[in-house]
Amino acid sequence: MRPMQALQVLAGERARQRLRERGLRPEDVRVVPAAAGGPKGLILNPLDRFLFGHWLAGDGPAVHLIGASIGAWRMASACLPDADAALAQMADDYVAQHYEHAPGKAPTARHVSEVFGRTLRDRLGGRSAQVLASPRMRLHVVTSRGRHVLGREGRWRTPLGYAGAFIANAAHRGALGLWLERVVFSDRREPLPFGLSDFRSRQVDLTSDNLSTAVLASCSIPFWLDAVHDIPGAPRGAYWDGGITDYHLHLNYAAMDEGLVLYPHFGPQVVPGWLDKAWKRRHRASAFLDNVVVLAPRAEWIKTLPHGKLPDRDDFKTYGDDLAGRMRVWRQAVAESQRLADEFISLVEADRPIDAQPLV
Repeated sequence: MRPMQALQVLAGERARQRLRERGLRPEDVRVVPAAAGGPKGLILNPLDRFLFGHWLAGDGPAVHLIGASIGAWRMASACLPDADAALAQMADDYVAQHYEHAPGKAPTARHVSEVFGRTLRDRLGGRSAQVLASPRMRLHVVTSRGRHVLGREGRWRTPLGYAGAFIANAAHRGALGLWLERVVFSDRREPLPFGLSDFRSRQVDLTSDNLSTAVLASCSIPFWLDAVHDIPGAPRGAYWDGGITDYHLHLNYAAMDEGLVLYPHFGPQVVPGWLDKAWKRRHRASAFLDNVVVLAPRAEWIKTLPHGKLPDRDDFKTYGDDLAGRMRVWRQAVAESQRLADEFISLVEADRPIDAQPLV
């Protein structure tokens, strides 16, 4: 009996045609997005290690890596000279994270920010110059900057502001820009090869002085972590998780002049913002994704993982103080996701046309 496949390949129409004609080659890739989604991103670690440590590590055109939340941490690690080892370390750090807390209570946002920020400084702070000197990779870190009442974090300002953001976004995604703007910290050597006109946005230079701070801001989930205020080189204000405005980075990739977007993802759909999770009509593929190739785990394979699901943030509550139990389950999921990498390797090493499913 044929074993169950773990990996599925989906693509926009322009990308599907190209895959049918010539398969997928490293020189075809111009952009790699990396979604927010917390522990779900761990499932992509073996695939990331192959992509950035080996397949995309050679000479070729610049590859723009754009990430939000855990995706920003993944993409920053991918820019290091030893990307395979750096991504393995990143996954281990994420699995092993632990925060002190009073019995029966969640850790404070300040404590989580302090501990998590220390980890990022240890892994990226002293290596920022290496990240920004990557011969081929160009890093772009997405954050959400508060406007008006959300311009500073506060006991009442933050919940009031996010209630307003939720209501505005429910009416129209563009209205979210009244409360938050997308700020992308970008490699100054080369701008993104597509525009950001779909939503209130700005780009600022990513530098050695602000790299680890920008990644921390991109990972700072409201109410779970403190906002990061006044990042060096960027407009003053409170910065939060990039996934709020750009959960799965549904950007206008089709505006690129050439090449493909290769998107390792933990699901088949590209949801615009975190606040759009409830609005299923916004989950559908759009013309923006015409040149995008999504690599995602199959739903049937996910059911074979521990508890039949991807690791997620609810596991912190499920396992509570059983740190060893949570770590064991997450590490098992990462180990089993080697299947995704192995199947991708077989796909590209065959050097033959690929029949991708249409994005939905």
